[in-house]
Amino acid sequence: MPVTAIVSILHRVTGIILFIGLAFLFYAFDQSLSSQEGFDQVVEVLQNNFLAKFVVWGVVSALMYHFVAGVKHLFMDLGHFEELESGRIAAKANLVIAVVLILLAGVWIW
Repeated sequence: MPVTAIVSILHRVTGIILFIGLAFLFYAFDQSLSSQEGFDQVVEVLQNNFLAKFVVWGVVSALMYHFVAGVKHLFMDLGHFEELESGRIAAKANLVIAVVLILLAGVWIW
């Protein structure tokens, strides 16, 4: 499968992950704003629960990838990277930049 197709499919998949992940983030946000105890609960879960950190990392990773791919699409809308070779280079750059940001997010979260 061409790298441009992989980047496009991952862009769509990360959009779905963001849509689903927002439900968890909104719930945590609602709990944290409900009271001091709710805030303390959310902080406790996010600091000491591997699964919670993994979910947050997954949503942040999806956001990072989706953002980078979205910027690439904006450049394409302006007429850049439309040729086959420049499109491949942009797709590879998209993957590299996203992986670096995702790894940095993992370091930040853990």
